[in-house]
Amino acid sequence: MFLSVFDLYKIGIGPSSSHTMGPMTAGGQFLEELKSGQWPRPTGVKVDRLRVHLHGSLAFTGIGHATDRAVILGLCGLLPATVDPNEMDALLETVKQTKRISPEGHPSYRFDPATDLIMDRRTPLPGHANGMAFEAYDVDDRLLLRRIFYSIGGGFVVTEEELESAKTRTAPKAEVPVPFPFINAAQMMSMAKESGLSIAEMKRQNEEVFMSRDELNAGLDRIWSAMRSCIDRGLEQEGIMPGGLKVKRRARYLHDRLQEEWRQNRINPLLANDWLSVYAMAVNEENAAGGRVVTAPTNGAAGVVPAVLRYYLHFHDDADENGIRDFLLTSAAIGGVIKHNASISGAEVGCQGEVGSASAMAAAGLAAVLGGSPEQIENAAEIALEHHLGMTCDPVAGLVQVPCIERNALGAVKAVTAASLAVKGDGTHFVPLDACIETMRQTGVDMNERYKETSLGGLAVNVVEC
Repeated sequence: MFLSVFDLYKIGIGPSSSHTMGPMTAGGQFLEELKSGQWPRPTGVKVDRLRVHLHGSLAFTGIGHATDRAVILGLCGLLPATVDPNEMDALLETVKQTKRISPEGHPSYRFDPATDLIMDRRTPLPGHANGMAFEAYDVDDRLLLRRIFYSIGGGFVVTEEELESAKTRTAPKAEVPVPFPFINAAQMMSMAKESGLSIAEMKRQNEEVFMSRDELNAGLDRIWSAMRSCIDRGLEQEGIMPGGLKVKRRARYLHDRLQEEWRQNRINPLLANDWLSVYAMAVNEENAAGGRVVTAPTNGAAGVVPAVLRYYLHFHDDADENGIRDFLLTSAAIGGVIKHNASISGAEVGCQGEVGSASAMAAAGLAAVLGGSPEQIENAAEIALEHHLGMTCDPVAGLVQVPCIERNALGAVKAVTAASLAVKGDGTHFVPLDACIETMRQTGVDMNERYKETSLGGLAVNVVEC
């Protein structure tokens, strides 16, 4: 099993990897199929109108997660990694006024957001909670093409056929061989012991099958640069976040207070926790505002890994760029194991799959750069994940704000605590990481759908929207 570090850490925009980045990517994939012409239709018939149906969690919380905007932007030919957040509003207004979409390389298509973007809350698609159907019609409104996509978390998008194939496959998918093809933590630990390599070194060798060392390092540096920039922007901004809840940004205010304490040499026993929290909140306030973020492994949990990395640079004198790279490689190895054996999607398993996974990844990365052995790194990931088990996904008003922003802060604090506990031990512990991951999967299966990013339970129905 190989999942690249760049699959888990993808540069995109907020507020949601599954509800914003995924639908935007799906729109682009549908355009590509339209353009290819590799689909059956009557001779001479051309596509005149597009329509999109959003189902399940995408329908229930789509407006709060900007799924409607993302679909339109995707059909306009824009991609999460390259879209300019400053240009989105103007393009969306043009589509609204003209009731047409004109992606580059395509003819202009009829598309009225008021009638052609349908939030279907009654009919869930069978494959996944985040299902969407894209349709193309001719000038006489005859259906020419219908394609179903599922946004399965972290910005990953699969077709209906790909999802079914993944569910029914009895043999592993044919892949390019990598030196260390671990599919679970037990295999990862066994390979580390046999090879004498660290988890980061094994992950690096796997990645270098597909790219040079220089390309890998440049890509890792680019990911951290995007994370760092997101923190910096979040620490500079003030005001009310969009969406209607009137939630104020707090990261800049908290940051200014910490800076003042720092200058005055005030004793603060919670200093490290305070910095962790403000870094995480800065990222997730940017995400909530639709800014540029990195999935880590999702947008809803995007603040945990950057916060712990920034903490590492802030409080550890020996921190350097090689440490940052090892942190990202180690955390990606853990994230890949979690995704392969359970889920990183809040719509599938609740927030334990988002912030819980992010905390486990960050704990493993920090344990690695603190000199932890593979056993201590696995222990750190297990501690962090275990203490997020059962966490629901219940965003108030479907917005990635309450409780999501503070939840990232606490996920970062738990990650550092888990890493510290693990590296002070000898790596032996009672609950294996694989058992914890399987428990998360089973808990997600048993969890009521109201607590899986539908905003139909939990805080989402018990907090009055102001």
